[in-house]
Amino acid sequence: MQARAQKPLFKVGDKAVYPAQGVAEVISIDEKDIAGQRQQFYVLRILDTDRKIMVPVNNAKSVGLRPPISERQIREIFAILKERTFAFDNQTWNRRYRGFMDKIKTGSVFDVAEVMRDLYRLKAEKSLSFGERRMLETARTLIVKEIAVTRDKSEDKIQAEIEKIFETN
Repeated sequence: MQARAQKPLFKVGDKAVYPAQGVAEVISIDEKDIAGQRQQFYVLRILDTDRKIMVPVNNAKSVGLRPPISERQIREIFAILKERTFAFDNQTWNRRYRGFMDKIKTGSVFDVAEVMRDLYRLKAEKSLSFGERRMLETARTLIVKEIAVTRDKSEDKIQAEIEKIFETN
């Protein structure tokens, strides 16, 4: 039984975003025999960590592999970051943490932007737990890296642009 080969969405050299890992480069498309079936795999190198990940071409969409965001989507992210809505009632830090982690795992850059915004706002009111500080750093890295790749700008420039939102807002 031959698995139906799907036409690859990405080609070697393309940038792709892998949920919760960030921007990756497609370094090759390999074929392997798995359980007697020939399958194609994207071999991705995560830009931030140099880690290599293999994703079956047929599963790329279902695992959330997607192209980097567009300029229009970047404007939406900045709008999310500028929103003042902030309601945490009195949730315990670990319940908040789980909610934030669930959002990051969706792979939606907009969910990650909400996590970043909410943690920045929370940080202005009280000190974050160790886990929350790490999560803020993760969210910031995911957002900054993707915007930098799309705009072809340095991460420092993007980081400064984002910091300015929270200073003035």
